[in-house]
Amino acid sequence: MPKLKGKSKASSDIYVLEKFLRTYEKHCTMSQTCVSPTIKQSLRQCIANDTLITKFVITDVKTASKNLHPVLLTPLLRTIRDERYQLGKELCIWGIQINPQDIANLAILLELDGRTIYPFSKLEITHHVLDLWSMERLGVALPYSNLNSLILDYSKCGDNGVSKLICGLEGNRKLLTLSLCYCDLGPQSGSILATLIIQTAICNLFLSGNRLQCLGAAELLKPLSEYAKKLGEEKRSNVLVCSNNTSHYTLEANKDASINSKVVHRNTASKLNGSTDTALESTRKKKKTKGLKKKCKKCDFGPWLAKLHLADNAIDGRFKQREENLWEFIRFLTCLIKNSDNLVEVDIDGNAIGEQCAIKILEALKDRKKEEMPHLKIKVTPQISAPTFEHIFMISSKSSPAKKRKKKIK
Repeated sequence: MPKLKGKSKASSDIYVLEKFLRTYEKHCTMSQTCVSPTIKQSLRQCIANDTLITKFVITDVKTASKNLHPVLLTPLLRTIRDERYQLGKELCIWGIQINPQDIANLAILLELDGRTIYPFSKLEITHHVLDLWSMERLGVALPYSNLNSLILDYSKCGDNGVSKLICGLEGNRKLLTLSLCYCDLGPQSGSILATLIIQTAICNLFLSGNRLQCLGAAELLKPLSEYAKKLGEEKRSNVLVCSNNTSHYTLEANKDASINSKVVHRNTASKLNGSTDTALESTRKKKKTKGLKKKCKKCDFGPWLAKLHLADNAIDGRFKQREENLWEFIRFLTCLIKNSDNLVEVDIDGNAIGEQCAIKILEALKDRKKEEMPHLKIKVTPQISAPTFEHIFMISSKSSPAKKRKKKIK
């Protein structure tokens, strides 16, 4: 019987996928568009493996023919709605033509409204220019969606597009990852993205390939470093308070134990009472110390990042950039490295920060390691001295534990 149930389930999954493919091809024919080869291939592969599809990757047809119809997004969206397919988790749109109507249909699908809910958690739109209206419509739909990852690389949205996107993201606590690589962002986007991080729960920010420069990067890191510094100071003060309290309690316990030992020689009855009293007092003191430790672990919610990519952003002293702005960026970055327990990955490769700035980063990494904070992976430009680059690489690279070899028994 279990085998029959398994076979019936597999056959039903195959039927759903085959019906989905037929409906998609029908919508493509009706709209005079071409079927995406990646969608068709993924469906065929899932049918062969008896598995349901959860990731949709739609791409254009690679051909030299100019008479071939383009691949569009709307037929796929209509198919998902017609079939009420609710198992999709990721939607990747790579390099196809997208018009405002496609963005409107996509936003309606993403919004958790209506009788049928389509809980996509990841949206990726790359290698296509998104206009201001499209960015604003996506921003409006994000708070009502289930998305926790948004990737808009190579969208060329610019500073105005980012400002339109964050209009609907105020107070969003679902979106965790935002990628805007190679989107023509300038120094103005630094303060805009800083406001976005403060207002949302974004912890992974990827901005490689833009032109934030020193000023924009410093504006981005300013609230993050200030908050991390505040938490670091509170953490160190709480550790001192906890250590002082525990030492005070141990001294009192020792005094009580000595007093009780003297009383034991006088009366055996008081011995039992004294032992029970000391046990109660010690348990109470342990509870107090535990309560203090729990209070030390609590922290307020604020802006923080786990992964930050700023590679190739012209963060250097060139092209009329002030050296003070570069040092301000390094000051904020080193403060973040020293104090942030959440930070696990930083990429500033492709920025000519210079030898002195690299030494400051190395010192911050040493302080972080000395404080036994979580491991931080960082990438810097190789355009510095070889010893400094090697030291940064050695500290940031996670050492793999040596494998124990079993001795051969002769």
